[in-house]
Amino acid sequence: MPRESASTKAARAKKIIAGLEKAYPTAHCELVHANPLELLIATILSAQCTDKRVNIVTEKLFQKYRSAADFAGAEISALENDVRTTGFFKNKARNIKSACREIVEKHGGQVPRTMDELIQLGGVGRKTANVVLGNAFGINVGVVVDTHVSRLSFRFGFTLHSAPEKIEQDLMRLVPQAKWALFSHLLIWHGRRRCFARKPDCANCEVLKLCPRLGVKEPL
Repeated sequence: MPRESASTKAARAKKIIAGLEKAYPTAHCELVHANPLELLIATILSAQCTDKRVNIVTEKLFQKYRSAADFAGAEISALENDVRTTGFFKNKARNIKSACREIVEKHGGQVPRTMDELIQLGGVGRKTANVVLGNAFGINVGVVVDTHVSRLSFRFGFTLHSAPEKIEQDLMRLVPQAKWALFSHLLIWHGRRRCFARKPDCANCEVLKLCPRLGVKEPL
């Protein structure tokens, strides 16, 4: 792929975003939630787990625990059992309980609305904080970089990095801030429905003409 100038890459990114918006006009966070706390919990549970499995677990979980105080006061063994099928359940239960205890003690039971405050909570890193801020509060302070976003950002030639924090910085320079949260959803939806890790469906891709297909070995 010929080296692109920053302005050329930004123009191509704008066209790709427009193409993906047309392909996925209802793209959104697929973790089912009714409030910021539920999204925070669901995002913690989504580590190394599919959204589909998380949604199955949280359907009952959010009926049992309805507030940060409920999670903070839960017996750890019971909470572990409640989230067991999401994998790494001991760590996840401990992080949920810790985060909710801090939310109760330091934030009046309400999920904080800043990056600095969120990443101080147990088990909450920048990715989880970006999910909550962008989707629960409509605050764009960064770009969520999951496996789909990482993979597609490389294939599109938006980044050559593999570390999520460096990928995020590249994307933040490339994508208009107002679209940071939406951009992640578009790439995640495209990654799940068309641009698969193995054997991506390039022949039917809505933005094929704009994609350098970096790392894709299969011919068209």
